[in-house]
Amino acid sequence: MSGGAAASVYFWMPKPVKGYSADEMRTMLVDSETVKPGISKVDLDTPALCVDLNKFEQNIATMQVAIKKFGIATRPHAKTHKCAAIAKYQMSTGSIGICCAKLTEAEALAANGLDKILMTTSNVPKNKIQRAMQLRKKYPNFIQAVDYAPNARDLDAAAKDARVVADVVIDVAVGARSGIPPGPGVLELGQLIDTLPNLKLRGMLSYDGGVQHAKGFENRKARALKTIEANTDSFQMLKKAGLNTEIYSGGGTGTYNIYHVIPGFSDVQVGSYIFMDLQYSEIGGENGNEVYNDFAPSLTVLSTVVNNRFPGRLTTDAGSKALTLNTPSPKVIGEPDMTYSPGSDEFGGIRFNAPPSKEYQIGDRLELLISHCDPVVNLYDQIYGIRNDRVEKIWPIVARGKSQ
Repeated sequence: MSGGAAASVYFWMPKPVKGYSADEMRTMLVDSETVKPGISKVDLDTPALCVDLNKFEQNIATMQVAIKKFGIATRPHAKTHKCAAIAKYQMSTGSIGICCAKLTEAEALAANGLDKILMTTSNVPKNKIQRAMQLRKKYPNFIQAVDYAPNARDLDAAAKDARVVADVVIDVAVGARSGIPPGPGVLELGQLIDTLPNLKLRGMLSYDGGVQHAKGFENRKARALKTIEANTDSFQMLKKAGLNTEIYSGGGTGTYNIYHVIPGFSDVQVGSYIFMDLQYSEIGGENGNEVYNDFAPSLTVLSTVVNNRFPGRLTTDAGSKALTLNTPSPKVIGEPDMTYSPGSDEFGGIRFNAPPSKEYQIGDRLELLISHCDPVVNLYDQIYGIRNDRVEKIWPIVARGKSQ
């Protein structure tokens, strides 16, 4: 894919099945999804990825009200949903842009109408740098991260070849995953970028992934503000040197109501707040509750009971290929005494710790709260938007599998 253009998809087959041409077989594969808005949720083929639209919309409204009060903005991370329709909804409700983790993700979303994209991962290989510059050429609001001086020079050369001036932010590390360590090196990199004629420094970003799931709000707040101190000092170095510091972006769902006190902080890269998951439910909220209930769990996987023959057990059609192996284990809505295991590729196993609410039959549907929303979304081709138990929206996950 280049310059934001969508790539063609072809299905390879060794030979046509008797009675069907290769074109007819491709049509069957591509058009096998015949779901139309208006059908009942229970009529969906399973496993099915569903979002409760009332909860989803309320989560976004809750975030926007809070952020407005804090005096900062949201720049949601699209790696959570990988869906152009959701990104557009976030933009329409007040977000100033979206974040993408990978170049192919940015390309897919740009090709589907998103133009205000901040790519939070540096592009290192030459081919990716060239494609990023083509994306910048077509979409002038595209911004990319940089954290090494040689990479900055490579970006500058590629921007010159593409006849563009590329916007960049410095990725300043929190921890030891990616980015340049905070300190004088940040200023040196910023000053270098300022001398490169084909790059424009827009500021910096810092994401502390380790603190997002720290349990207990006061603990999370103290830890988040402590680990970001050196990064804020680096931001102030850039500012005092007269460099562009309009962007100081970072944070996430776990720290959306913490980072606004940081001097110069401009926007929070929230992601999971729209869906929520069981990992976030365990971290506790500002109100002192052990459950993090700032936002409602809106994303579920609908599954079907496929076996009830064994005492105290059920088998469903949602295994690790539908739910991942992340912990904690999924939970069956309405059945607190069921233990769910997605350990099998194709099947989910349920054990009863107490009698269930009903006697389950083959074909009965179960709805599951998920462990971690980001990787689960990446397993599906579409999200079904549900309101009053009926399908209202069918949103393609256009950046599914875009991890390059």
